[in-house]
Amino acid sequence: MTIQENFCPKCGGKTENEGFCNKCLRTAVEWVTCEKRLPCVICPTCGSIKKVNTWTDVPYDRQKLAEELAFGAVSVHADVQDIELAISTRDPNPNRTQCTIYVRGMLYGEPVHKTCETLIVWMKENCDRCSRFSGGYYASTIQVRATGRRPDAFERERAEKIAYDIEESVQQLGERLSFITRIDDTRDGVDIVVSSHSMSDLIVRQIITEMGGKSTRHPKLIGEQDGKKVYRINVLLRLPQFRKGDVIVFNKRHYEVKGTDSGLLRVFDLSEGRSNVLHENDEGFRLIGNVGDAERADVTYTDNDIAGILDPVSYDIKEVKAHAWLRLAPHERVKFLRDREEEEIILVG
Repeated sequence: MTIQENFCPKCGGKTENEGFCNKCLRTAVEWVTCEKRLPCVICPTCGSIKKVNTWTDVPYDRQKLAEELAFGAVSVHADVQDIELAISTRDPNPNRTQCTIYVRGMLYGEPVHKTCETLIVWMKENCDRCSRFSGGYYASTIQVRATGRRPDAFERERAEKIAYDIEESVQQLGERLSFITRIDDTRDGVDIVVSSHSMSDLIVRQIITEMGGKSTRHPKLIGEQDGKKVYRINVLLRLPQFRKGDVIVFNKRHYEVKGTDSGLLRVFDLSEGRSNVLHENDEGFRLIGNVGDAERADVTYTDNDIAGILDPVSYDIKEVKAHAWLRLAPHERVKFLRDREEEEIILVG
């Protein structure tokens, strides 16, 4: 029986391989390479990092980022096993980080080790979002107004809060280019200027959901980009004539507004104590006030459908209609509004 032995064609030594021995293979293989220079672009305003041509909003620590970049600069041959990496860094100046990477592993049955170096060049560049923001870029303006009146302080503040909350939510979902350019408090309401049509639509829908109203869109062609027409859109959002909690007079009856829906007022009849619906476009409505501004008074006595309350301003006893749904009793406190036109007190709860 003949045992065939393999010999390395390069050094002539015995080998278990069919071809070069492990020693010659190790010397022939460039088992580790390292990029010599790594640029890293960071936005000086928001700290976003540019990878290839994409900006990412990832919080970073300079030391950890340097280590991540340096390890990514190392390429190890596929035949190397049990790879171990270590790194040391130093900053020769604020815009440079010199990294030394120590690589160990097993190559064709023998341990190997090598040291390589790479230079990280920190570069500053305004990201796409900050460039647009600093340039005042916008795609849509939401004009928050009210029908037949001016939005009050609560409505203005709530509209702004809704806009900022939606901005935060869409940016967390990765829509970097959706932001609020500015918010202008005007004589007639609030102008919310935003950078994207999609975020504008979200803000409008949420305001209408919470406060009612309706909107109309007015697009304006401003040019073309990549062969597509580019529009800026003015959205006129009109809040309802009456807001939730308003007490109104219609056909000599008092109602508390509970909400609006497609041209209808959902109201609570303060005389009968039941819900009702009125048409918003009807004429003859008169606003008395809002239950949020109601005064409070003590009930001194009740007599069938009449109650006496102690006026907290004049300290006189005023007689008012004690509607059955109120279930008034002496020594209770009630809320009321003053109808100054009719010089009447209206109990609202």
